[in-house]
Amino acid sequence: MKHAETVTFGGSGLDRAAELRGNRDVLRFVRSASDTVSILLWRGKVLVCGENRSQLVRLPISHPMISNGPEGITKEPVLLGREDGAAIFASDISSWEPKDLDTAAMGQFLDPSEQHHPDFPDDHLFVELRRLMTWFTPRDAELAATAKAIIGWHQTHKFCAKCGVPSDIDQAGWQRTCPACGAHHFPRTDPVVIMLITRGSSVLMGRSPGWPSGMFSLLAGFIEPGETLEAAVRREVWEEAGIRVGAVSYLASQPWPFPASLMFGCAGEALDTEIRIDPEEIEEARWVSRNDMLKIFAGEHPEIKPARKGAIAHFLLENWLADTLD
Repeated sequence: MKHAETVTFGGSGLDRAAELRGNRDVLRFVRSASDTVSILLWRGKVLVCGENRSQLVRLPISHPMISNGPEGITKEPVLLGREDGAAIFASDISSWEPKDLDTAAMGQFLDPSEQHHPDFPDDHLFVELRRLMTWFTPRDAELAATAKAIIGWHQTHKFCAKCGVPSDIDQAGWQRTCPACGAHHFPRTDPVVIMLITRGSSVLMGRSPGWPSGMFSLLAGFIEPGETLEAAVRREVWEEAGIRVGAVSYLASQPWPFPASLMFGCAGEALDTEIRIDPEEIEEARWVSRNDMLKIFAGEHPEIKPARKGAIAHFLLENWLADTLD
């Protein structure tokens, strides 16, 4: 696709400054620079400000919440890169326990709760990234997604996978090193295919058990070891819906930090139309005509709600409707 990188979380062109990660002297210098900033996370939520929650907060690296040692997963800020020549980090304060924390809300499919730390102004709130992703600028979206994914990786990879000893954070947060056996571990990204499967003027949609009422999306699944994108598309569609797929082509990709996937958007041509779902995989699948998809996007369909804005499924369907997939 000519405009593939306009997908949410993609295309901001962040300078990730990878050459700085292993230079401890330079890192000490940028950590003390007056123009160095950090964004802040709490249990996967990002700190935002403004009446419409659309601005990612950048705190001076000297802010007490950071300089005193963030009480979180990584203990020290993780270098995200450079922005306008200045270093930008991500810090985590997940050990902070808000008063009257609504744990039920945080367990919902889309967490509506917001948390306010008493050390910040009233309009500075920690908010679920799924709610914010279409409100951000491309740069804020990339920074937030990167920070959420890398800090989430540290949360689930605290021990050496080779010998089981607690590992140490290294390379400005982009590596973990085992002090016992010396093994190096790097951030994990899980490749996933998401498929725009068409037959004539209809597209294949499905829903998983537990999704909110009316929520449908494109079929998707993890790529297995030894598989190509094309093979994964054909296997997943066959396993979930019993549909054989012929020609497959790549369209666009999207980092998806829930928790750490890279979505490969692909187009596929169905060879038949008879749906035979695997109830262990999905709850329902159906063919949706172009006319019905127009109603869905307009919010006028009686059974299916529009795909979530910001997700690559919405992006692909929108371009399919507009005939701009090329």
